[in-house]
Parts: sequence; C-alpha cells; structure tokens
Amino acid sequence: MPRSASILNQSETGEQPVLLVVEDDLGLQRQLKWAYDAYRVVAASDRETALAQFVEHRPDVVTLDLGLPPDPDGVSEGFATLEAILAKAPHTKVIVASGHGARDSARRAIALGAFDFYQKPVDIDELGFIVGRAFHVARLEAENRRLQAREPGSPLAEVVTGAPEMLRVCDMIERVASSNVSVLLLGASGTGKEVLARGLHKASPRRDGPFVAINCGAIPDNLLEAELFGYERGAFTGAFKTTEGKIELAEGGTLFLDEIGDIPMPLQVKLLRFIQERVIERVGGRKSIPVNVRIVCATHRNLKQMIAEGQFREDLYYRIAEVSVSIPPLRERGGDPVLLANHFLRKHAAENGGTVLRLSPGALAAINAHGWPGNIRELENRIRRAIIMASGPTVTAEDLDLVESADTRPVTLREARAVSDRRAIVAALAASGGSISHAAKTLGISRPTLYDMMRSLGLEPHD
Repeated sequence: MPRSASILNQSETGEQPVLLVVEDDLGLQRQLKWAYDAYRVVAASDRETALAQFVEHRPDVVTLDLGLPPDPDGVSEGFATLEAILAKAPHTKVIVASGHGARDSARRAIALGAFDFYQKPVDIDELGFIVGRAFHVARLEAENRRLQAREPGSPLAEVVTGAPEMLRVCDMIERVASSNVSVLLLGASGTGKEVLARGLHKASPRRDGPFVAINCGAIPDNLLEAELFGYERGAFTGAFKTTEGKIELAEGGTLFLDEIGDIPMPLQVKLLRFIQERVIERVGGRKSIPVNVRIVCATHRNLKQMIAEGQFREDLYYRIAEVSVSIPPLRERGGDPVLLANHFLRKHAAENGGTVLRLSPGALAAINAHGWPGNIRELENRIRRAIIMASGPTVTAEDLDLVESADTRPVTLREARAVSDRRAIVAALAASGGSISHAAKTLGISRPTLYDMMRSLGLEPHD
C-alpha cells in the first residue's frame, strides 16, 4: 500500500493501530514496516516470539507466514501459531500468507478462522489493501461489541451496526425515547424499522407496558378500521362479540403503525382525531374511550410527495412526525453487510445446532459487492440459505447465491482499493460542503495529498 494512501487507515483517535507481522524473512519484515507506516508494526520471526508480541501488544490484525522455523519449508509451525492466536483472541484478524501448497493451505487456514489468505510472493499494495480491510472490519466489530456491552439488556442490543450513519440513528432513538413525542421512522423495506421501534419502546418510560405493532399495508382497507379501533357486537356481519382494537390493546404502552402511508384517506381522518384527542370510538359504538398510548409510525413511502399529490393528510403528517428519523439502506452502511452476515451466521447456525461456519474471502467480496436491494431482510435470508447449502465449514459466494455479484466486483485488489478510497473522499467532500481543507482534516491527510489522490481518481471538489 502506498505510503500516501495508507494513512486513511489510521484510527479515529489518531493512535496508530498495531499490526503484528510474523515473518522469518528479515528483509520482508523491514519492507513491510516501511510500507505500512499508518500502523505501528511489530515483528516476529518464530512462533514463540510471535505469541509473546501478541500478548504484549494485542494487535487487531496479524499477517502470518506459515513457513516458520524450525519448519520453514512446511506449514506446521504457522498453523500452530494461527491456532494459538485465535485461542487467545478469537476476534483477531489473521491474514495468512504462504507459498506452500496454496490451495490446501488456504482451505485449512480459513476453516481454522483466518480472516484471509494471500499467496506469496508478496505484493505490497495488494497485501496492504487486505490489511486495511481487516482493520476496518475489526473496528466495526469492536464498536458493535462495545455498544452491546455498554449496558446489560440494552434497548438497542438487537441493532447490529458499526456504521457511523446507523450509530447516529441509534443515538437519536435513545435521545427521543424518554419523551412522549410521536416518532416517524423513514426507510426502505427491510432496513430494521420495527427493530428500532421496539428499541425505542424498551428505552422509554413505557417499557413495562405493551408494544403493539400493526402493518397497515397488510390489512385490507375495509378491515383496517376494525383492526385499529375495535368493534361492538353486531356492528357488521360476523361481529359476534365486542372486540378491542390494537389501539386499546396498547394502553399504557407503544402503538407501532408500520406502513402508515398505506392508510386510506377516510381512515386518516379518524386516526387524526384519535391522535389529537386521545379518545376512540369502536366501529358500531358511540362511547368515547380514552386511551393513553405513544405513537410510533414507519413507512417506506415519501409522505411529503403523497401530501402534494393529495394522497396523505398534511395535518396528520405533522401529528405523527414530531420527530422524523431516516434509516439508511444497507448499501450505504459501510462495513455493516459483513458485520451482519457474521452475526446471522452465528445466530442461525446455533439455532440449527450446527457447527460455527465462516465466510470465505470470495463470500466476503460478494457480500461487499452486492447492492442489497432487499436490505437486512435479504441478507438474513441469504445467510439462512447458505447454512443449508454449505458443504463444509466455510460459506462460499455460491452458497449465498451471489456468484454474479462476486464476478462483477473490481478485478484486482488495487482497483477495489481505488473504489474504497474514492468513496471515502467523496463522503468527506460531501460532509464538508466541498471544502478541501475540512475534507483533508476529516480523512487525516494533508491538502496536497488529498489533491494528489483526487487527481489520480479523476475527482473534482464539486463531485
């Protein structure tokens, strides 16, 4: 990895992450130390020294040559070192590099828990890209573990993320939870709107009350009113007894109205009256029933456009959207696809009583390359499929049915790194309003370096 680009991998705190290089070629050791100046590189030439350095420095990422003394022409010492490191710290990202029986070694290394495999001779740029990706995944996983361990039984423990975009969403949910304002969750199907709604309820003073959810788009219009407001006996054919609606059942708790944009106009009027006055009348009834609930709504539709087209009441919109929270699609949550894939892999493998599976490098590349139009729901379904289809301990792109996505990814690691750098720079420029100085500070590089990288990527400040 070029020294000018490698600095993009520095931690947000400004401290250099530790990279442990286990390599008996002293010349290659020195070359890697010089090339990877974004990291604090510590080196070892044998298993004993490697384990001692690992215990002392606790690196997140390790590059490991399998051919170590006293078996430099074999792989026994390298695999023993790999197993020892992962036994001490299973979350460590170990990148195995070797020229010894590459295909068989790669299979065995991944099965044992290696993050990736690289065949010698070493290309500094390509190995540097793998190292950078390993640090990125390690940071995401560490952030997610920190969030889940922050408080036992955290209300948002079910939200698996390390992406800054989603962390901001979680922070916003926690901020509004203690109040009684109505919240509107905006996001595409499968982005986790109900998970966030449940987290909001658990974080609120109403946590001991019921959480009642109803999908307004899944119920026929002629039945939705009765489902929401309940009905009196004899109100219509088949109404053999008085029945409480979802609103009454949510008394003292939270009512979650999913796909609120699908409610027909006539029912919007009745829903608005309830939200304003906090009283309802059952279908066929005349008695006003007071109800104490908090309203949380969600939709994948553009309600403002629907208002302009006369399909949604503006006064209802302002009642349900005292606070609006936009949830980014999975494709915009950097690193989350792989993080969620590993989460679902552990979860569903354990549910099925199977052994713990691991994602192959090809599967990881395919997951990163896929656009995820179905968001988290699609990802979880593909992982369920892969657990059934996998013929060994490693999940492949074929098991995920993502071969086409894997084939359309950048051809070389250098091209993939260019894509990653381009995304980081464009995001920094967008956040800074096109300010080169501010973007360079965000990325942790100098203005001249940023200009050089932009020229090489064909970028202009207005991009």
